[in-house]
Amino acid sequence: MMDVKEIREYLPHRYPFLLVDRVVELTVGESIVAYKNVTINEPFFNGHFPDHPVMPGVLIVEAMAQAAGILGFKTMGKTPQDGSIYYFVGSDKLRFKRPVVPGDQLRLEATIVSEKRGIWKFDVKSTVDGDLVSSAQILCADRKI
Repeated sequence: MMDVKEIREYLPHRYPFLLVDRVVELTVGESIVAYKNVTINEPFFNGHFPDHPVMPGVLIVEAMAQAAGILGFKTMGKTPQDGSIYYFVGSDKLRFKRPVVPGDQLRLEATIVSEKRGIWKFDVKSTVDGDLVSSAQILCADRKI
């Protein structure tokens, strides 16, 4: 289990772009389950369909990538403070099945598929109350900064 204080050790993101609030399961080298609590106070709701607030799909993908990033950093035994950054570099098979609205708790899951020369491949998905929101295969690159 990781709270937001520990999450901030493994992600360089800060408000308003830190999109992981809690990690509830993490098996190094395998998988992670994390949550993003979505509230009406999110700054993007002011301009993204303000009369019918919906979380932007790109931010759902970013949240899944951040969960994968935590898993990758924990697996490598590194943090951004070690001079490493984890870039989101691609996605395949990206699909959205349902909108995310204020009050939803977005469950983020990532599983390591492979790693080769610093390029990591993850299967990711997000759900709300057990309903699939989004799924994809994403690529992240570990690079020195």
